[in-house]
Amino acid sequence: MKRLASTLLAAFAAMTAPALAEPVVSDFTLENGMRAVVIEDHRAPVVTHMVWYRVGSADEPPGKTGIAHYLEHLMFKGTDKIAHGQFSKIIAANGGQDNAFTSRDYTAYFQRIAKDRLSLVMSMEADRMRNVNIRQEDIVAERDVVIEERNSRTDNSPGGRFREQYMAALYLNHAYGIPVIGWREEIESLDRDDALEMYERFYAPNNAILIVAGDVSPDEVKALAEEHYGVIEPVDLPESVRATEPPHLAARRLEMRDPRVSQERIWRGYIAPSYVTDEGNMAESLSLLSDILSGGTTRRLPKMLTLDTDLALYAGAYYSGMARDMGEFAFYAAPKGDTTLPELEGALDWMIADLLENGVTEEELARAKKSAIAAEIYAQDSQSSMARQYGAALTIGLELDEIENWRETLEAVTVEDVLAAARAVLLPERSVTGYLMKPKSEGADG
Repeated sequence: MKRLASTLLAAFAAMTAPALAEPVVSDFTLENGMRAVVIEDHRAPVVTHMVWYRVGSADEPPGKTGIAHYLEHLMFKGTDKIAHGQFSKIIAANGGQDNAFTSRDYTAYFQRIAKDRLSLVMSMEADRMRNVNIRQEDIVAERDVVIEERNSRTDNSPGGRFREQYMAALYLNHAYGIPVIGWREEIESLDRDDALEMYERFYAPNNAILIVAGDVSPDEVKALAEEHYGVIEPVDLPESVRATEPPHLAARRLEMRDPRVSQERIWRGYIAPSYVTDEGNMAESLSLLSDILSGGTTRRLPKMLTLDTDLALYAGAYYSGMARDMGEFAFYAAPKGDTTLPELEGALDWMIADLLENGVTEEELARAKKSAIAAEIYAQDSQSSMARQYGAALTIGLELDEIENWRETLEAVTVEDVLAAARAVLLPERSVTGYLMKPKSEGADG
């Protein structure tokens, strides 16, 4: 009976598993240099329309941190054609949703709306690409909104403040160490001229990528793109110059105490190659390693620290590699009961040493590959997720063939590749270890 039940469950799982259907993707480039990608999804008469600009917080001038994100807010104020404060209201009145986000490498704007409104949102996005109207009275009010956003996400969060300090320690010179939202002292001095300078330098068709996912054909999208975006003149883009990151020669440590900390934790990070800067399949190897270490309670790191030794409430690892310049590999854990952070760090050190000595197993790697491919399949079920995946990858410098061949590259990773990647990245002299702690008790030593 048990064998029969297992067989039936396996058959049911096979029937209900998502079909591995590759998305139909095509691309073209307008004469003004704007690239466009169309991801066909004909399951519902809706579209996701996105415009990605190749500019983020890492491109901000010195002393102006936060200006890329601040400009993103100001882009919703209006143009000569669109009345002040009406951009999002027009989208909502037509049954759609819109928003935007800023990262270290890009700024993106998007709308999700019925397919027969695609021309409308294209015309609006094309209009504000070069014709945004930033009024002086908007400057202080929106700057206050950004400061309040920083208050809620960072300044009022011990974890947020710790993460900010940790990133500043991880990067010795590169702008990735600066918070995307900016340092508060510099946000408070941003003005209209700062916003317009960033806008005029970077917001242009030849610095943008159009992504349209949904119930459309490439010919439809191309005709609309030529009508709305194709008439915009390109600009002379500034040479992209970013600070280099020198070799990391000494392990760094930081400790932060905050009375609001309810759960202490440890963080250990290393700079790593990104999907853009890696050689061979190192990025894929690091991604699989993070899953082997932290893909669930039975994975290596949580099993060791939470199940086997009972030292941690939780433990994990992650790899962040979708970046133009460099990525990050990190471990984190929270102590359980009377376990101290140094004791937890000692166990983490032992686990890393064992990994670098013995590597991973074929079984662990095979399971991680299955997990990654399953996640990719499920992501294809979301139109907006697909649009974001392609937009982010292309904006940081990857190409369509690299996106489309990702699964084959992943499948080719060997246990030797994973071990080589771990040994190249997890070097003690390149590490940053941080403790987030409660305040010292009165009379405590140290």
